[in-house]
Amino acid sequence: MTTPTDALLTAADTALRTLFAPPRAAAPTPQATRPGTALSEEEKRLSAALMRVNHVGEVCAQALYTAQALTTPNPALRAHFMRACAEETDHLAWTKQRLDELGSRTSLLNPLWYAGAFGIGLLAGRLGNAVSLGVVVETERQVEAHLLGHLDRLPAGDTASRAIVAQMAADEVKHAVDAQKAGAAELPGPVKELMRAAAKVMTTTAHHI
Repeated sequence: MTTPTDALLTAADTALRTLFAPPRAAAPTPQATRPGTALSEEEKRLSAALMRVNHVGEVCAQALYTAQALTTPNPALRAHFMRACAEETDHLAWTKQRLDELGSRTSLLNPLWYAGAFGIGLLAGRLGNAVSLGVVVETERQVEAHLLGHLDRLPAGDTASRAIVAQMAADEVKHAVDAQKAGAAELPGPVKELMRAAAKVMTTTAHHI
């Protein structure tokens, strides 16, 4: 049995690992089916900015799933959230690796993004399992659309980044479907719009900082 203390320690450990430890992927980094071309400095900056935004999204995913696992009283649902969190760790590692390869950095505001997403996860969890899962579905749908938009913007020659983003988008679809099967509720339209607005602030800021 998981005690409240165990759950709190797990949440704290996840936060520290996400923000301060090098992420380790369980799955290999997706590989491009064709070789890339040399990127100009401008193309490198664009790829790095987009991958930094994607990395921030994975930081938020770690926070969201961890908070939801912390608040649900349902052991099966807690396991569902923790499994999804572990799968998102692959994305966290892949995006960090690509940023390193591009000679760039992660967002300086990652602790702020983590805290905000954790708060959303706690609130969603307090509103019940169906709502909590509904937040997952809507989040993953928005992230998928966001990633597909990045595929349109990434330089054609940056096949390494494109392979990572394409796999991430496919994985997010699976997470949304899994949450729906687990009993997600459809969120009201205004809540979805509020989530989109918050995501817009995050992505715009993380593009630069």
